[in-house]
Amino acid sequence: MAGGNERSMKALKEVWRRAENSLCADCGKPDPDWASSTLGVFICLSCSGIHRNIPSISKVKSLKMDHWDDAQVQFLAKHGNAVTKATYEAHIPIYYYQPNYNDCQVLREQWIRAKYERKEFTELGKQLPYSDGVKEGILWKRGRDNGQFLPRKFLLSEREGCLKYFTKQDAKEPKINIKIDMINATFQPVKIGNPNGLQITYLKDNKTRNIFVYHESGKEVVDWFNAIRSVQFHYLKVAFPIASDNEIKNRLTRNFLKEGYMEKTGPKQREAFKKRWFTLDHRRLMYFKDPLDAFAKGEVFVGSRENGYSVQKGLPSGTQGNFSWHYGLTIVTPDREYLFTCETETDQLDWIAAFTSIINQAMTPQEYAIEAYFKFKS
Repeated sequence: MAGGNERSMKALKEVWRRAENSLCADCGKPDPDWASSTLGVFICLSCSGIHRNIPSISKVKSLKMDHWDDAQVQFLAKHGNAVTKATYEAHIPIYYYQPNYNDCQVLREQWIRAKYERKEFTELGKQLPYSDGVKEGILWKRGRDNGQFLPRKFLLSEREGCLKYFTKQDAKEPKINIKIDMINATFQPVKIGNPNGLQITYLKDNKTRNIFVYHESGKEVVDWFNAIRSVQFHYLKVAFPIASDNEIKNRLTRNFLKEGYMEKTGPKQREAFKKRWFTLDHRRLMYFKDPLDAFAKGEVFVGSRENGYSVQKGLPSGTQGNFSWHYGLTIVTPDREYLFTCETETDQLDWIAAFTSIINQAMTPQEYAIEAYFKFKS
């Protein structure tokens, strides 16, 4: 018996050590130490918890702590991540967002359920709930002024190239009509206070407007998210016919580079530092009095190093103004310096890394136009 266990363990480790099994099959996290004995995939602890919630599809076991019999090991050896992905990820639409281990629970859960439970990607040309070019339904939207979430009808149309929402079910005219190429969407469960919380942003008069929504169903809100990406993709394919699919994919919805509280002072750099919520959305640094504000109190354009932008650790010597936090950083632009303080050194270094990643990138022609607008506005 002991010899059989040793053989099984040795064979299990050999399969586990294959390069294809070195990352979680579902989120890409390195060094997965769980596996599904019914699907044949190697997964991380977090994804194993999602698999455990669909026991009719997947039975999960620890590769370190649980016993694996010969038949189960042979099944893993026959399948593994590469073979299983070839079946369950055979026909993923290019616009579909494939989450990684840094993404929120609802995205990862619906990705796993879409693959193994609903088998959305096993057949070419399969009709999907986010691929029709039109989607209509109810989302709970946060009121701009009162902060209450109320049901609102949303309509997404590829033909019209826009997203609308209506304050009443029978309303003929929308409250807002947003061009599809102006939209960004990103999941914000912690900020919104709901596991299915989605933040939709768009430019209005070149200012960023935030809309916060959720749906009780995780599947429904993720379907909305991918429907937006689908409509964006097809719109941009027409607008940029010579661009490759991957180039267009990279222009779809994006996560913010960083968010969090910092303190800031005014342009004279003598005013008291005030605590504000900051969002770095590519080259736009926005600050808000409250994380759920509809409009930013101000925006700063962050350009490239070759155009005179830089980030420096600390504040200029002789900085005046009262501040509670002592880990400073300075954004240098061709026109002025922006001074901020962070609560911890970790926050300071994280912000500096985020700014550096943007400043080190060359600017596109569109970004030069945005920079010119910011300079004109100031």
